[in-house]
Amino acid sequence: MARSKLGDRKSRKDRFHQNARKRGFNSRAVFKLEEIDRKAKLIDKGDRVLDLGCAPGSWLQYAATKTGPSGRLVGIDRFEVDLGLPNGRTVVGNVYKVEIDDLLGDLENFDVLLSDMAPDTTGVRSVDQTRSEQLFERALDIADATLTVDGVFLGKLFQGPEFQALIKRCRRDFAKVKIIKPEGSRKESIEQYICATGYRGQSPGADEENQ
Repeated sequence: MARSKLGDRKSRKDRFHQNARKRGFNSRAVFKLEEIDRKAKLIDKGDRVLDLGCAPGSWLQYAATKTGPSGRLVGIDRFEVDLGLPNGRTVVGNVYKVEIDDLLGDLENFDVLLSDMAPDTTGVRSVDQTRSEQLFERALDIADATLTVDGVFLGKLFQGPEFQALIKRCRRDFAKVKIIKPEGSRKESIEQYICATGYRGQSPGADEENQ
């Protein structure tokens, strides 16, 4: 959905947007991840990180500063993202159709899965919530297929009718779950970030539940 000219002006004036540019990050969204990482310590040196919906790339840029050269970074988006990270690669594709092997490449699993995915909004709140919940659930499915035991998941979710059921699934699969709305989220936004740590491994029967 195209952003309005008013939205563009607001974004340019936004202090987070301006600070992101000064620090060399591609978007203001980096400060959401930075704040959550500061609170929850998501990313460590040497981590293997998967970023779903990675465009325009600021979360991968931030992850690279935390993992260092020994880390591995993979991102996927519908749009091409070329960040020139020596320890990173990106995949152009649809998260609903991508093959898990294409995400893993030569890796066995990931330590951290990040998802800032959001639907193409319609302006109809119930539709946008449902689409966000579907993206979040897909992110959890990919986490089940790729996360190492004790791994970390961070996903964006518009709070809707399935919110509590999705939180329940997170609490089943992870040792700790926190719901965070970072300062970088605009006040009018209905987005929440679900931070889940201590992945327990895929539960028996999870494949059937998620189909």
